[in-house]
Amino acid sequence: MGRDLKARAWEVTFAGTAVNLCLGILYAWSVWKANLVGNAEHPPGSAMSGVNAGWTYLTDAQATWAYAACGMIFALMMIPGGRIQDRYGPRFGATLGGLFLASGCILAGLMKSYVGLLLGFGVLGGIGMGFGYAATTPAAVKWFGPHRRGLVVGLVVGGYGAAAIYIAPLAKSLIASYGLSGSFIGLGILFAVVVVAAARLLVFPPADYVPPASDVAASTKLTAVDWSAPEMLRTWQFYGLVFLFIGSAQSGLLVIANAAPLLNTTAGSIAFFAANAWILASFGGLVNATGRVGTGFYSDRIGRSNAYLVNGVISAICLFLMPTIIALGSVPLLFLAVGVAYWQYGGALALMPAFTADFFGPKNMGFNYGFVFLGWGIAFFVPQLAGYIKDATGSLDAAFYLSGVLLVAAVLLSLVLRRPVHVEDQAEPA
Repeated sequence: MGRDLKARAWEVTFAGTAVNLCLGILYAWSVWKANLVGNAEHPPGSAMSGVNAGWTYLTDAQATWAYAACGMIFALMMIPGGRIQDRYGPRFGATLGGLFLASGCILAGLMKSYVGLLLGFGVLGGIGMGFGYAATTPAAVKWFGPHRRGLVVGLVVGGYGAAAIYIAPLAKSLIASYGLSGSFIGLGILFAVVVVAAARLLVFPPADYVPPASDVAASTKLTAVDWSAPEMLRTWQFYGLVFLFIGSAQSGLLVIANAAPLLNTTAGSIAFFAANAWILASFGGLVNATGRVGTGFYSDRIGRSNAYLVNGVISAICLFLMPTIIALGSVPLLFLAVGVAYWQYGGALALMPAFTADFFGPKNMGFNYGFVFLGWGIAFFVPQLAGYIKDATGSLDAAFYLSGVLLVAAVLLSLVLRRPVHVEDQAEPA
């Protein structure tokens, strides 16, 4: 790769990271949720006052619905978003996504209602995330060979995970000073500016460009054919990848949706943590981003399935132990368990695009990965179900056990999942 092309390849990679640093507002949702859910003093349905005048308190399930709706629509929009990216280029897709997300945040702030959250953050925000996210990873993958695929994907999607590091404390500050509406409107404007600017750097490589491949032996474990979406959908491996996505994503999303409330429950008697529950969300964002880069890096060396196995087993153990940790009131153990959950979840967001490119080729990855990404959207049913479980039982214990069982099932599937072999692919099965 020439020096100029090599610089351009990394420029595209980090431009994608910058776009995802805005799209990742979803991972800071627990900060808004902590301010939206009612309690004994302010029951659901009662009006808020002060800087939040015009808003009403919500139930736990209601406050989770905007988050869940955003995730589900995000996943659905990855399919048309991938088609837009493949056909019109990543610059157009990312710009469109940023404008949808920005308008959604602003609408939620202006409407000051549960319906506004669903329409603005849930619907428009989900559309924006789907279009924007679909444009970043495939563009970067086309610039690099298979031996760096995991690392590059990890760097790009790491921006989405890292977003909570700065959005969580920024949102808390904006809510305190300007209310829920001010936080949504201010961040919406910021996202529009950053995404549109970063999107200008997202480009495909030249038509005659051939990415470097330093490990020919390893590349024989990958498909030599670019599968079309209809061909991919006829393989059982596609459905296997979707289930792997569901298993890994639901466990992380359950923790992400409840990060701030979990810290309030576990360390409510500690004044510092009671006043700064956003810290767990920011900590999670850091680990989430690190897990994407780290897992992508070692998956290039030990294999995608082995990386999924290691991450999944450790995370499942922590999920089963979570009710005990909360009952003990141990803040260090809570941070450890949440950190593991975020790492595993972030790692899956790096593994699944790499799995898709390894199994079905990079050429049609935007559209193909959109279908695989449906697993991430389906996974939102678990944190949504957890909201109802908590409203009914007063705790998330049963939800953590259910989540752990689903993750174990996905890990077992990963042990037997192998890439399909296309009729035109002369390589031996991996």
